[in-house]
Amino acid sequence: MTCTTQSDPGLPDEPVGATEAPGFATRAVRAGQRRTEEGEHAEPIFTTSSFVFSSAAEAAARFAGEVEGNIYSRFTNPTVRTFEERLAALEGGECCVAAASGMAAILALCLGTLEAGDHVVVSRSVFGSTSSLFSKYLARFGVATTFVPLTDPAAWEAAIGTRTRMLFCETPSNPLTEMADLRELAEIAHRGGCRLVVDNCFCTPALQRPLELGADVVVHSATKYLDGQGRCVGGAVVGDRKLVGEAVFGVLRTAGPTMSPFNAWVFLKGLETLELRMQAHARAAEQLAHWLDAHPAVARVHYPGLPQHPQHHLIGAQQRSGGGIVSFAVRGARAEAWRVIDSTRMISITANLGDAKTTITHPATTTHGRLSDAERADAGITESLLRVAVGLESVADIQADLARGLAVS
Repeated sequence: MTCTTQSDPGLPDEPVGATEAPGFATRAVRAGQRRTEEGEHAEPIFTTSSFVFSSAAEAAARFAGEVEGNIYSRFTNPTVRTFEERLAALEGGECCVAAASGMAAILALCLGTLEAGDHVVVSRSVFGSTSSLFSKYLARFGVATTFVPLTDPAAWEAAIGTRTRMLFCETPSNPLTEMADLRELAEIAHRGGCRLVVDNCFCTPALQRPLELGADVVVHSATKYLDGQGRCVGGAVVGDRKLVGEAVFGVLRTAGPTMSPFNAWVFLKGLETLELRMQAHARAAEQLAHWLDAHPAVARVHYPGLPQHPQHHLIGAQQRSGGGIVSFAVRGARAEAWRVIDSTRMISITANLGDAKTTITHPATTTHGRLSDAERADAGITESLLRVAVGLESVADIQADLARGLAVS
């Protein structure tokens, strides 16, 4: 676990001539690194399970929390710490706790902050595994969940009760790219005595910073855009020193859903190019969305950068661009949607996203396949819907690959 501040992003050296806080790109490359006596330029990977103390007194002091320092890599590792400090600096949070996956991050947050009898309100359009975690597994331990439409502020407010402790949302949503007005949602949460948690997986801090908009906690699947090349699995929780630095960290220390040093190092390399990649993903996705919108075999396109998107007005005010995810419904049903997928020759057929390689999936039978028919219908996941995570290839080649299947739809 690492705690930092916006004014102290963990930069090892102050840039020459700097007169104010380092910019986003600088933090993405420099924050969190502490060079060892070896003088390495790149961050090292500390592949060790434990750490040696200079004396019994030092060991006792560290275990008691009286002095900071490494103890055991389940919860203290220098490489993981560097990733935590860098991500906290980019999100503008005080603390970050890295976890083994995005779902492990959400679970650690819930275990650290909820108890039997508590109630949470969750956007209906969350990732399928997130929905199952709240509705199935947390319910076994006495935590009740109410699902509401992401874009309906009145429904959020009406769902809050005396035991409501958390509002949880993804924005943009997966896969329909709906967007919540985070400033408004934060006001609703705080009026109701709740904390607002935002899954920022689709945008990353390069395109959206929920903490600046009033959110209390940000969660990430680092597996996606933070990595950027589909190499490793990991997650993170970012927030303040009390909630994240104590409650969530305590779960990680005890239960051990830990990020490995190697994965943390890979994510560090991903963060160095995050802003450049997200800008490129967004440019390509917007081009593809306009092309799909004009295609006769496409019934509807879901992309925040299109003027007809219901929350297009939030682009610029909340989100710096439309992001890299485009979903669209073909004219027809499952057979026509699968035909588009199976006709591709370049695009990767996989449910992962945030990769340099463009990916395509059929949400109704993959990412949201474990939901009931009614739950999928409530979330707007139809049999004709496809999700494309636009990569870094030539947009013309992506279009040509999709056109093959759309031509016979």
